[in-house]
Amino acid sequence: MNHTPDPRLHPVLISELRPTQMTVGYREVRRKQKEWLEINQKAVKKSADFLGSHMIPVVLGPKRRPYLIDHHHLARALSDEGVSRVLVTIVANLSVLSKDAFFVVLDNRGWLHPFDAHGRRRAYDDIPKSITKMDDDPYRSLAGELRAMGGYAKTSTPFSEFLWADYMRRRVPLGLVEKDFDKALQGALELARAREADYLPGWCGPERD
Repeated sequence: MNHTPDPRLHPVLISELRPTQMTVGYREVRRKQKEWLEINQKAVKKSADFLGSHMIPVVLGPKRRPYLIDHHHLARALSDEGVSRVLVTIVANLSVLSKDAFFVVLDNRGWLHPFDAHGRRRAYDDIPKSITKMDDDPYRSLAGELRAMGGYAKTSTPFSEFLWADYMRRRVPLGLVEKDFDKALQGALELARAREADYLPGWCGPERD
C-alpha cells in the first residue's frame, strides 16, 4: 500500500471527485468563482497557470475513486463555472481498503470532516458523493471571511476553519449571519480576539498574561 505523495499531476473530471466533508460556505465558493472569472478573462494561459498552480490533493479510495482532502471550495467554484477537469496530486493510495475501513483511516488521519451544517457529527454514509451535493454552512463562510481579514492565521491544522465556524456558531445568531453578514463579521472579529478563543488554531488575540 503506497502512502507516499505522488508529485505528478493527474487530470481528473471534477464530477468524479468525492468530498470528505459535508458542507462548504457558499459565500466563499462565490468569492472563488469571482477570482476564477477575473483570471479567466485575462488570458487562457493565465487560466491554465492558475489550475496548474492550485494542486488539488486527493486520496484514492475503494475502486480507485479520488477523494478530495482539501480545496473543496475551489473545486465547487470551478465546477459551477463549467470547468470539467482539474489537476490532482495523489497523497495516498488506500484503494485496497474496504469502504468502512477507508473512512475510519481518513477520520483518524484528519482527512475527514463528517459534520453537517448544524455542526452535528453524522454517519460516514451521509457524506455526499459529489461536490455539487455539499450543503451550505453560513458559519463556514463567516470563518473564511474572518481569516481573510486577519481574524486568525492560516495553519496546517486540518479543518481549522470548521473549528472557527463551530466557535462562531455558538455565539453569533444565524439570523444575523444571513441578514447582515458584515455586521456578523465585525462581531466575529471581536469574538476571535477574546481569550476564550485562544485554544483555536491560528488565534491572534491579545498576548497571554
